[in-house]
Amino acid sequence: MSGFFGCVSRRDCVADVFYGTDYHSHLGTKRGGMAFFNGGSFVRSIHSLENAYFRNKFEPDLPKFKGSHMGIGVISDTESQPITLTSHLGRYSVVTIGRIDNMEELTRELLDRRINFAELSGSRINPTELVAILISLGDSFRDGIRIVQDRVKGSCSFMILTDKGIYAVRDKLGRTPVLIGNSRDGYAVATENSAFINLGYLTNMELGPAQAIFLTPEGVEEVLPAGKRMQICSFMWVYYGYPSSYYEGINVEEARYRCGCALANRDTEAGDADLVAGIPDSGIGHAIGYSNCRKIPYKRAFVKYTPTWPRSFMPQSQGMRDLVAKMKLIPNEALVRGSDMVLLDDSIVRGTQLKDNICKLAEAGSGKIHIRIACPPLVYPCVFLNFSTSRSTFDLISRRIIKQLEGTEDFTEEILRQYSDPSTERYARMVETLRRTIGADTLRFQRLDDLVRAIGLPKESLCTHCWDNSSYF
Repeated sequence: MSGFFGCVSRRDCVADVFYGTDYHSHLGTKRGGMAFFNGGSFVRSIHSLENAYFRNKFEPDLPKFKGSHMGIGVISDTESQPITLTSHLGRYSVVTIGRIDNMEELTRELLDRRINFAELSGSRINPTELVAILISLGDSFRDGIRIVQDRVKGSCSFMILTDKGIYAVRDKLGRTPVLIGNSRDGYAVATENSAFINLGYLTNMELGPAQAIFLTPEGVEEVLPAGKRMQICSFMWVYYGYPSSYYEGINVEEARYRCGCALANRDTEAGDADLVAGIPDSGIGHAIGYSNCRKIPYKRAFVKYTPTWPRSFMPQSQGMRDLVAKMKLIPNEALVRGSDMVLLDDSIVRGTQLKDNICKLAEAGSGKIHIRIACPPLVYPCVFLNFSTSRSTFDLISRRIIKQLEGTEDFTEEILRQYSDPSTERYARMVETLRRTIGADTLRFQRLDDLVRAIGLPKESLCTHCWDNSSYF
């Protein structure tokens, strides 16, 4: 995932962009960046976030942006950005959210046209630079935005900072949210509208799929109208989203309460549990919903030690991710010892961290541990964003278990559909094998139909590809 924040204001907006971008730190761990137009030139700064927090890295840079009335910032789980480009459209900076699934095809086309790339993401072409170049192929910014939306497969929401204002664009099928806030001094753009609250902005509107607008301190102008089809990522409510944010008018924390309650209503195995707990942070809302529904006390079986540890996604090696996750969560023995518990988590990706947490609870003297997962098993790697997009498909523990049970990695789509269907024997065998693998006493996943109801949007308006391979392309 990634997140961005932008601002156009009648006054200096540097602090708003700095803090607004920082409010998106839960959405990415690799790079952060900001770009401003100070009335005469474009200035930008990019830093690695793999071993530090956004605010610590960027606070020393703030004086060089002073006096800017327009700026954009990004937290990225992938490449370095913003990208600043000079073209026939003028000079502009771009930040992006999403995943370009046809990067190689687009890169070859541009190279064949003798268009050069200057930035690299690792040793590969920087996707944000590719988007910036596609924009420059248009006769206007409006045309350039259309080119990006027509050519990019996957998803791409983005902002363009110009010397006149900011273009904000939601991806073609609205897989990531883009919200607009207003204050008496101007406007802001954010992935998370929770970033508006403490900065004095009121949520003004949410862009529709494929919609593009142009922001100046004086107002909002529609550049491209919203499309009719939407498939917003369901994981925004399950995992990614900040509890106080809204997408499509639906609050994240309230959706998580409903998810937990849906799990509780179907649970026939954990009725005598002594407590309900959640894996911090996103598992907590699901656990509170379960607790409220079943009238089993919610207790903090795990406490999270955060002063020196950023998110567990931070290191790029799996071994270091596991170590950071292990260091962050501390079991509370006073609550755990001798207690049967229901432990909720948002999802199981690779399974390593959950297995380690179960071992910690057992070492602290717990009784039975009933694991409840707020979404269905992840059977299909994401091709639209970066969640569950692993180095290989079989980094997903569900896929590894399917391979083990089938004795091959060459599955038909019909077989994968059976592993996604909770009414089949194959699904039951997969869940039981996974239960034994992580060491839980019982394991149950959310049903997809219950998750859709908990979110509160029609199924066709949600991207559920990770669970059932059902999405528009």
